Amino acid sequence: MAKTEKRVFDSEEDLAVSLAKYIDHLSDQFAKKKGLFTVVLSGGSLIECLRKLVEPPYVDSIDWSIWHIFWLDERVVPKTHVDSNYKLAYDGFLSKVPIPPGNVYAIDDTLSAEGAAEEYEARLKHLVDSKVIDISAKSGFPKFDLNLLGMGPDGHVASLFPGHLLLKENKKWVTFIKDSPKPPPERITLTFPVINSSDYIALVVPGDAQADAVSIALGGGNHPTAEETLPVQRVAPEGLLTWFLDKDAASKL
Repeated sequence: MAKTEKRVFDSEEDLAVSLAKYIDHLSDQFAKKKGLFTVVLSGGSLIECLRKLVEPPYVDSIDWSIWHIFWLDERVVPKTHVDSNYKLAYDGFLSKVPIPPGNVYAIDDTLSAEGAAEEYEARLKHLVDSKVIDISAKSGFPKFDLNLLGMGPDGHVASLFPGHLLLKENKKWVTFIKDSPKPPPERITLTFPVINSSDYIALVVPGDAQADAVSIALGGGNHPTAEETLPVQRVAPEGLLTWFLDKDAASKL
């Protein structure tokens, strides 16, 4: 069973400060351990919660040259589109820190959803071969250093939604969805075996809209259908799972 810790903050601002300290510590740890740091980003409110990283002291003290950035999931839209997770991350974070452009691995937005998923998986396999990404000795799936996850009010993570068949995908590294219940409908996503091979996962959840799902996921609430679980309840990394919650998100615990 994954080791899990929960951090609850009085405000989203306090959450953002603590998250920056946490990421700075891990960046330094992996710099010393292997000279690079593989980080997976999701979209949504997570990017706003990273804002302290682009401010002193972190923007100046972190060795950004060792960072390699990947996407947990992406909408199959042009990178300039308002729905693009790449655009969200670039505008809010990546454009403000000196990560080498070649270390930022966006999807090929000229391809179909299926084609983009296949191309992204092929690229990950190449990066495994070139020793940028580790492989988990336990699972055989790629092992990212840090996976920064958000969560929707329905308990979805990445583009893995409640009741969807993709929740059971256990062969592919990257797959696609054409019927997302949340627009836009076409997306690519890392699968749970990849997510759960991560060394560290930070589940970053601010706001009262997620309070019910947080309550269910952390054991304080009941799912409408007892035999079902929320997608977020399947998050169980090989290393450490840390929940970052503000008091609104934790209000029903």
